[in-house]
Amino acid sequence: MINFFIGGKPTESPLKEGDKIPAFVLNNQDGKSVNMADFIGKTAMVIYFYPKDDTPGCTKESCSFRDSFQDFKDVGAEVFGISGDDEKSHKKFAEKHRLPFTLLADKDNHVREKIFGVPRGVLGLLPGRVTYIVNKEGVIIKVFNSMSGANHHTEALEILKKK
Repeated sequence: MINFFIGGKPTESPLKEGDKIPAFVLNNQDGKSVNMADFIGKTAMVIYFYPKDDTPGCTKESCSFRDSFQDFKDVGAEVFGISGDDEKSHKKFAEKHRLPFTLLADKDNHVREKIFGVPRGVLGLLPGRVTYIVNKEGVIIKVFNSMSGANHHTEALEILKKK
């Protein structure tokens, strides 16, 4: 598995609105490397960190992005889901729920914790659920931090439509 970032150093505090996302590389559900530098400067992105594949809240959140996927494509945005699950788990999750977007395997949670600084949720016991809306230039234009990801897709789409 490839898991690294390019340039600079890991973040010391959570990334926030106005920050540029660092380029990083993770494997997708098919075991292929995805380099985020390939998207910066070319397309807007929705990057959502979720706790675990195929759990009730994460399934609901991922399926809401699935159901709105064409709307995101229509506004020129790519959707990426990231969790600490491995590629095999992501593949099974994506196939089971017909997820048309890329899931990235951050097995050691390095990107989640060291690069984005995603805070832990629920008394620090679970990985946090945070969604980042990133413009074409790679700058974060909105951050949603909520263990209930039910409305992240709706809010993300509204923001992207305004840009």
